[in-house]
Amino acid sequence: MPGKINAKKIKQDFPILSIKMNGKPLVYLDSAATSQKPRQVIDAITDYYLTYNANIHRGIYEISEKATETYIESKRKLADFINAKEMEEIIYVRNTTEAINLVALSWAEQNLKRGDVVLVTEMEHHSNIVPWQLLSRRKHTKLEYIKLDASHNFIDMDDFKEKLETKNPRLVAVTHASNVLGTINDVREISRLSHRVGAKVLVDGAQSAPHMKVDVSNIDCDFFAFSGHKMLAPTGIGALYAKRDILENTEPMLGGGDMIKDVSFQSAIWNDLPWKFEAGTSNIEGGIGFGAAVDYLNKLGMQNIRSHEKSLTRYALEEISKVKGVSVYGPGPNKIEKRGGVISFSVKGIHPHDIASIFNSEGIAIRAGHHCAIPLVRGVLNEPALARMSFYVYNNNEDIDKAIAAIRKAQRIFRVA
Repeated sequence: MPGKINAKKIKQDFPILSIKMNGKPLVYLDSAATSQKPRQVIDAITDYYLTYNANIHRGIYEISEKATETYIESKRKLADFINAKEMEEIIYVRNTTEAINLVALSWAEQNLKRGDVVLVTEMEHHSNIVPWQLLSRRKHTKLEYIKLDASHNFIDMDDFKEKLETKNPRLVAVTHASNVLGTINDVREISRLSHRVGAKVLVDGAQSAPHMKVDVSNIDCDFFAFSGHKMLAPTGIGALYAKRDILENTEPMLGGGDMIKDVSFQSAIWNDLPWKFEAGTSNIEGGIGFGAAVDYLNKLGMQNIRSHEKSLTRYALEEISKVKGVSVYGPGPNKIEKRGGVISFSVKGIHPHDIASIFNSEGIAIRAGHHCAIPLVRGVLNEPALARMSFYVYNNNEDIDKAIAAIRKAQRIFRVA
């Protein structure tokens, strides 16, 4: 297995990290929103366009066959990456959001009826709330929420178990790792308990797949959704994993070219998996870039990436705790095993947007706002917005030191130190 992560060396693989922002070297601390792309991924995409740009599945000529094989190989890599049983269980979509919507508009649309319950948590991203709200309007299903515990850091498992028994949900949809709190949920246990009452389980893996070893067979979830752009791949490519028997018994969401075997004026026969769910010309460059990103992550080793981020997060939590007037959300350093590399925070007397603006002046990119989780941020945490820094393989303690210095600068400017 590859050795310890050397972020300083890794930075050299990312061309954008050599630029300056506001005259200062870029410090990128917004990987929870989207990751930067290594040269290896950029080169793979460039090579496709320069040497074998052609449509897939349709051409009986050399460059089309190469494009097809490279695209299919990326799915095999992805299936291995998350330990799916076979490539046919991997559906390419645009992103996590589309993956969840695909489940809502296909499987749930066809299998849920009036009064059926979809159970989600209070820490979900809008992508795992709004599709179920829309489903409830169309199908008159019910959307119920699992509460967080008193610390507002973890799912209240007692409330979850009670709702499993009293609400009898048909689907439990839960984030693997919160993009606001950083909390890593025990999705394996959630799947086990949900299956006992006959519920299917969808896991939002947008914040987990890039940062830790994911094993969907061990989790035993029915659906797993994740995005390429958060794990070094291009934007516009993501994946939905679903168990084969579910996919075989679910009608496709979109119809058109490539997802059919035969068509008459009155009917059509669907293509084999996974192509049944991928209508029209695919995002070929995205799939190729996704495969290259998986190669890069595998070379580093997912266990090494997770270890690196735990170390960074622990250091950041310890350093930020030394700054008076700063509140941090999510599990503390004593719960680092249950936390990802995301730190949402507020500074007394300073709006998060002002914090982000001052960070920007120091060449540091962070997020500020509700992070597409308004029910959590405003409804549970009772905050109008939060600042957020998030880490990845190219970050080190020096980046965190610069972020802490930027917080202190903001306090001086607003005279709240």
